[in-house]
Amino acid sequence: MSQGMTRREFIRKGLTMVAVGATAPSFITRTALAMNNPWDVAQVTSRPGVPDDRILVVVQMGGGNDGLNTVVPFGSDAYYRARPNLAVPQKDVIRVTDDLGFHPRLTQLKELYDKGAVAVIQGVGYPNPSRSHFKSMEIWHTADPEGRVVRYGWIGRYFDSKCPVCEQPTVGVNIGPAMPLAMQAESGMGVSLEAPEAFQWMPSFNGIGDREEQELFRLLNAPAANEAGTIDFLRHTAMNAYVSAEQVRGAVRAYRGGVDYASTRFATNMKLIAQMIAGKLPTKVYYAHITGFDTHATQRGIHETLLQQLAEGVAAFYRDLEAQGNADRVLVLAFSEFGRRVAENGSAGTDHGTAAPMFVFGKPLRPGLYGQQPSLTDLTDGDLKHGIDFRSVYATVLDRWLGTDPQKILGHNFEQVNFI
Repeated sequence: MSQGMTRREFIRKGLTMVAVGATAPSFITRTALAMNNPWDVAQVTSRPGVPDDRILVVVQMGGGNDGLNTVVPFGSDAYYRARPNLAVPQKDVIRVTDDLGFHPRLTQLKELYDKGAVAVIQGVGYPNPSRSHFKSMEIWHTADPEGRVVRYGWIGRYFDSKCPVCEQPTVGVNIGPAMPLAMQAESGMGVSLEAPEAFQWMPSFNGIGDREEQELFRLLNAPAANEAGTIDFLRHTAMNAYVSAEQVRGAVRAYRGGVDYASTRFATNMKLIAQMIAGKLPTKVYYAHITGFDTHATQRGIHETLLQQLAEGVAAFYRDLEAQGNADRVLVLAFSEFGRRVAENGSAGTDHGTAAPMFVFGKPLRPGLYGQQPSLTDLTDGDLKHGIDFRSVYATVLDRWLGTDPQKILGHNFEQVNFI
């Protein structure tokens, strides 16, 4: 390690290779899959009164979800005037109130809602919204509409704040090929994986047997007394790699299941998260993705399918947590980078908009509708006006669920929403 590279930089650059997986050179992957320090993990407690074993699962609905066809304002004539072809017929809406209801493909979400396990935060956005996927997603990931902080994400800054188990790289696990900006941290904590079988030792193909090579690696990097600090640190970092892969795969192997999941990518990823939770992985935040919400054309069938996949995946995940006895420990936060415009376009779709609903799923919340459905007639350039800043939702989760000071993470005090 050069004199110009700090320990944090070494960890950050090493752990970045985890997302690369089998494409990285084996000598790097064998020292980059850092997950758990078997010698000196620091356990830092949350604020008094907040249990340390709470878990947050973030679901990113990539592309810009059409909030108006998700939480349907079926009591509004303006909705049907703006969408003569795409509007959900009143008779098909799953009614929640006299004016609002869920899309008919969200049957399983409504069942969760009736069980008291869903909070819908309406009209969520931020000032001077961007309709660019890249820019708006950056804003949601960094919680910084002014563009002052783009290097680290809001979850990553939580990791850097010394949360419980934050000294362990598995403090955050992203299910996907690359770490989202939201989880980027100065400390480099957090790992990405797509499948547990791929998250493992990568042999060097130099003629040494794989098992013998692993044993040699373990012996070379075992802790030794009276070592220089840098060498000791490098040994620890390397051995974290060896321990990490076994820990993830061991957690998955221990899973007994019993809950049926749909055969979609999203449901499969939620099942993987449930497996790791059941295996008692020391993780505070999991991150999952469901993409395809950029419905500029032929929206109806595409959007319906995605909503059904979302509802099925979250509902199966909740049933799994209940069967495990972990439902009280887990909160799921679902967001999209923006909503769609009020009026449908000429291609049987909708274009990039602004405000949209967010969803919170879980047993330990105050269920119901929060905020007001934005006006469909008082618009800004054809777009809905937001009523709740998304950072208010983040602040609520950080304070009331994760037990940390949201001002230190978000830079300001934001009014909180009482869904927890």
